[in-house]
Amino acid sequence: MAGTDIGSVTVNWIGLWTIIRREISRLLRVPIQAFVAPWISALMFIFIFGYVVGSRIATIGGHKYLEFVLPGILMMSIVNAAFLQATSQVYFQRFMKYVEEALVAPLSYAEMIVGTLAAVVFRTAATVIGILVIAAVFGGVKVVSIPEFLFWVVIVSGIFGLLGIAIGLWAQNFEQLTVLNIFFITPLSFVGGVFNTVSMLPPWLRWLAWGNPFFYFINGLRHSMIGFNEAPEPLGAVLSLTLLVILSVGVWRLFSVGYGLRE
Repeated sequence: MAGTDIGSVTVNWIGLWTIIRREISRLLRVPIQAFVAPWISALMFIFIFGYVVGSRIATIGGHKYLEFVLPGILMMSIVNAAFLQATSQVYFQRFMKYVEEALVAPLSYAEMIVGTLAAVVFRTAATVIGILVIAAVFGGVKVVSIPEFLFWVVIVSGIFGLLGIAIGLWAQNFEQLTVLNIFFITPLSFVGGVFNTVSMLPPWLRWLAWGNPFFYFINGLRHSMIGFNEAPEPLGAVLSLTLLVILSVGVWRLFSVGYGLRE
């Protein structure tokens, strides 16, 4: 087995690259589903809410409305791309029974998880780049901190990639794959400050924002793009990294006990 020793840990680079290459190849065979569909969806949001509605709103938070809503639209696309990629990847491995090939291969659970997340980040990055190109046509692209922007893209991709892996292991049918997305991810993302500031909400509803993790994701990405901030940046970063660590340990544990893999 070709690998590299890092301390006492051996990384199987060939096996890891095989997982990544296989999933990227699968994505490239369905470009309309994987890339074009989210680009068109984002185009509709940008045109309707950013361009049509935005032309009737002078500014919000001191910024053009299109500049303000773009980070929220981008974050919704990041979340959906990461979650859908991970759930479909893991579920179809189980459904088509080729997950058994990975289980008998000389791969650690960590390498299997990292390989899955690498494909998640690839799909997310392609989605982000396409949406930024579309938004540039409408003159709404602005990034004040590229490192911070990349931080939020990668960290949120990781969080929802791990969450998608867990759901992919749990789901027994296609309907169950969409439960979390329909009942939690989509509603929470819409009330997380995509189209409005927290100050625009009635005081008795503001707890929805402060208690919503999507608010911190959107707020962080918005700060990296236009410098607008409604919550302490370190708080959002610490919350996100904590979620990433908890989900990483949880997903590794699911793999180690064979949950959803050995049936």
